[in-house]
Parts: sequence; C-alpha cells; structure tokens
Amino acid sequence: MRQSKTTSGEHIVKDTKHKTRKQYSADEKIRIDLDGLRGEESIAELCRQE
Repeated sequence: MRQSKTTSGEHIVKDTKHKTRKQYSADEKIRIDLDGLRGEESIAELCRQE
C-alpha cells in the first residue's frame, strides 16, 4: 500500500481549518433552516450571515 506523506506545514493548515470551523447546535440548525424556508433572504445571504 502506498501512503502519502504530508509536510508539517500542510498538517498545521489542516489542523487549523478543523479547529476554526463553527459547530452548530441542533437549535441553530433548525433556526437557519426555518429562515431559509421563509424565503425572505436567499440561501447565499443566509450562509454569508452565518
């Protein structure tokens, strides 16, 4: 089997991306979904706000 080696820089960037992603609770997800279903704002605008 072939294993790919990542450089330490790539490893740092990958770890940083995982740590900085927002984790949404179930309540937040429901609120965002309901806002999208109302249709007052576009999905793209809702995503930018969040």
